[in-house]
Amino acid sequence: MGLLGRLFPGISKLGGKVMPSWSNTEEPWSILSQSETGIEGQITKLADSDDGIMIHPSAKIGDYVRIEGPCYIGANAEIRHSAYLRKGSWIGEGALVGHSSEIKNSVLLPGSRAPHFNYVGDSILGFGVNLGAGVKLSNVRNDSRDVIVRMGDGERIETGLRKLGALIGDYSKLGCNVVTNPGAILAPSSMVSPNETVTGWFETKS
Repeated sequence: MGLLGRLFPGISKLGGKVMPSWSNTEEPWSILSQSETGIEGQITKLADSDDGIMIHPSAKIGDYVRIEGPCYIGANAEIRHSAYLRKGSWIGEGALVGHSSEIKNSVLLPGSRAPHFNYVGDSILGFGVNLGAGVKLSNVRNDSRDVIVRMGDGERIETGLRKLGALIGDYSKLGCNVVTNPGAILAPSSMVSPNETVTGWFETKS
């Protein structure tokens, strides 16, 4: 499973549940590209509606929610009042998008939560991830160059993507008002204190 399995080990335990598929497990961010195998392309193939929006009957959609296709909202997901789901939003089973949170071209794996005033751009949230109020996952460098990611061993990889937010491993928790810089990678079960800025590889040491 490569880096994909290291960051999101819950994927191997899902069985037959509806999930996006990764063609490159060593570079999980490749699913965020504007290709046929990217999120938008996968949702378009999956949805059977003209607008490309697929909402499971058990999902809960609050008032004044804005949804742009292609978009997938899974079983028992909850989209609360005034949330904004932009193109390429894949909201997994039981995931939560809260009041005034914005999701753009991102995957929220089952049970992940962006509940209060969050921005999630071109990112992947692992199983059970929780974003504190005001967490922002920045996805564009100030100099507009392609995003480079840094691995735990210091290796730097050119992604070829101008827009790339964060890859947040399963069951990580980010405190209120945390900001991640473009290309940040958080190992599973990471804990980030409130008001911190995360750059590159982040891993909570036991």
